[in-house]
Amino acid sequence: MSEAVAILFTICVLPLAIVMHYITKWKATKGLTQDEERMLEDLWRDSQAMESRLNALETILDDELPGWRKHV
Repeated sequence: MSEAVAILFTICVLPLAIVMHYITKWKATKGLTQDEERMLEDLWRDSQAMESRLNALETILDDELPGWRKHV
């Protein structure tokens, strides 16, 4: 009888407990940490700066070398 209870526990209860544990962990860590938010802001700022530089470079190339886009 105790063997049947142990088998039932191992097959049914233990996997359910493990799944519930990880669901709780996932819900607790939902969202970004402060470091991740800061990194995302830095990346956003860097990408905006790169876009601005790229636009400036394209403007210079348009003035200096009209038709350069055809060769790209």
